[in-house]
Amino acid sequence: MAYTATSSGRGFSVAASLSKFVAQVRKSFALRAEYSRTYSELQGLTDRELNDIGVRRCDIKDIARDHTFCS
Repeated sequence: MAYTATSSGRGFSVAASLSKFVAQVRKSFALRAEYSRTYSELQGLTDRELNDIGVRRCDIKDIARDHTFCS
């Protein structure tokens, strides 16, 4: 019985997988930092300043999330 092995040129590369994982982790950390920065800046505004820009304090979390993850 004969056995033939064929290679498609798409070998599993641990280094490539690890590199991709590290890039995803870095991106996640950067997005989380952007969310935290946006949230903190909006939280730091007074109620009057928020009113001037048309933002309710209860909407800050949604605005920070949309700014960071939906843009």
